Amino acid sequence: MADVTTSIEGRAGIVTLTRPQALNALSHPMSLAIEAALDAWRDNPDVAVVIMDAEGEKAFCAGGDIASIYHQAKAGELQPARDFWREEYRLNVKIAEYPKPIVSFMQGFIMGGGVGLGCHGSHRIVGDTSKVAMPECGIGLIPDVGGSLILARAPGRVGEYVGLTGERLTAADAIFAGFANLYIPEAEWPALKAALIESGDAELAEQAARPAKGATLPALLPMLERVFSADTLSGILERLEREDGEAAAKALAAIRRGSPISLGATLEIVRRARSFSSVREAVALEYRFTWRSHEQGDFVEGIRAQLIDKDRTPHWKHPAADAAPADYIAMMLSSLGDDEIQ
Repeated sequence: MADVTTSIEGRAGIVTLTRPQALNALSHPMSLAIEAALDAWRDNPDVAVVIMDAEGEKAFCAGGDIASIYHQAKAGELQPARDFWREEYRLNVKIAEYPKPIVSFMQGFIMGGGVGLGCHGSHRIVGDTSKVAMPECGIGLIPDVGGSLILARAPGRVGEYVGLTGERLTAADAIFAGFANLYIPEAEWPALKAALIESGDAELAEQAARPAKGATLPALLPMLERVFSADTLSGILERLEREDGEAAAKALAAIRRGSPISLGATLEIVRRARSFSSVREAVALEYRFTWRSHEQGDFVEGIRAQLIDKDRTPHWKHPAADAAPADYIAMMLSSLGDDEIQ
């Protein structure tokens, strides 16, 4: 299809996102096309490695194609988005469980759906332009596509911090947090891709990697532990208000901009996910929220404010960051019965 190409070259299956004008936002048809290619290559002896990359300098993939979801929801059509999420999450699981190496080259923005595509494979490469984030609380969603599991496994309280604030991570911080595992300067990517295509040997990526410099998260760990270990969102906000420093002030402002429903659910999901052993478990919990996000959540309003009207003034269902009741959060994450991901 026009927005993504899949092909076999040499020993590699190659997936390339080809809609740079839209920051390679992932649509439902794109997701299905990628899944079909991975299914076809799984048992193909000619394919030793999968390369996943994207056209354009600005983004590997800046998220899902949520503008279309807004228009569907406003027309009362809720099922198309639910189908998209179910099948996108199925793809995320397949990437995480794929029996062959998947080498993702992630430049520019890697957000939301881009994390689901690029951050579950075996070799997750970032460079100097890479910016990884899960900013879903700002649009009334939650860190999904299995991203909640990455957050849960991040050192200390980095998961709560990144999930609640949507903080953008540089290459070094993305590696520290677990979204990526290899830093390679982007000027070297074309030669590495060519070598992978010729050899099918994913170890070449490991050999090309070098230490990523400039991580800021390690120095924040003590503050994050003091603040984000609080039992509740209210407790986190209270501790942030008492904390000195630019990082704490920035985090406080970011959380206060988020959807109260999304913030409360994100905190709960990340903490539950610490007991999970697979992406499969994470997306099952995430789907409960996204399935309900049109009607019971703030998702439609969040898209309106950020992408449609662009007034950046969402009118959330609850008035303050910590105002969503605990029983409401519990409802958002309760079983979907027959609609659960199987």
